[in-house]
Amino acid sequence: MENYEITSLDNGVTRIREKFISADWRCNIWHIQGRERDLIIDTGFGLTSLAAAVTEISDRPIIAVCTHSHHDHAGGLCQFENRCGHHSEAKIFAEPSRKIIVADLLDASVIRKSPYKGFDISTWCYQPAPLTGLIDDGDIIDLGDRHFHIFHVPGHSPGSVAIFEPKTGIILTGDAIYDGVLYDHLYHSVPNQLVESLNKILSMDFNVVHAGHFQSFDKDRAKIIVQEYMDGKRSMLCPTP
Repeated sequence: MENYEITSLDNGVTRIREKFISADWRCNIWHIQGRERDLIIDTGFGLTSLAAAVTEISDRPIIAVCTHSHHDHAGGLCQFENRCGHHSEAKIFAEPSRKIIVADLLDASVIRKSPYKGFDISTWCYQPAPLTGLIDDGDIIDLGDRHFHIFHVPGHSPGSVAIFEPKTGIILTGDAIYDGVLYDHLYHSVPNQLVESLNKILSMDFNVVHAGHFQSFDKDRAKIIVQEYMDGKRSMLCPTP
């Protein structure tokens, strides 16, 4: 695929990445295969057709879930008919602006190659994507033969969610936890809530974290990441000593 990098993993999970976004900024877009329908978790910047790319690996109906509304995760949500997110960020998905999707963090270094003629990262904002389904703590997404449980994990943003499949021990965490410096300094971030959410995630019986950025990791690595965050080594508000 010209604009996307596709990697197949275990348990019917595929990682999709936008090739023209810098490696330290692009989010992981996750495709999960079900018997009756498939799940897309996060949609990247959406500067080219993610929906068309997905049709090359799946012909089943798609449920698109965004872990939160930030520019690097929700840009392609408008390309899907079935769009789910947490109710506390519903207004952001429906009425995005550069400020509220934190696109004001972006500069030219984020884009490795212009996706189309006339593209300007300094003015770009993703298209409105009103949610067709609201998700919250305790909800379950049914793919026919697979069931994914929704956990509300605020802190990075008020509507951040994680998606957990007990049968396989897979958890998809968006930006609540990944193997990097955790963003807890944005306009609607609440570090104390993030601490609670990280502990909530660690309490779950998972085997692998498919995170919003960088590589996947196991529970032992997750414990290290959380401890390092608590020690101020992964916090934007508390620089590494």
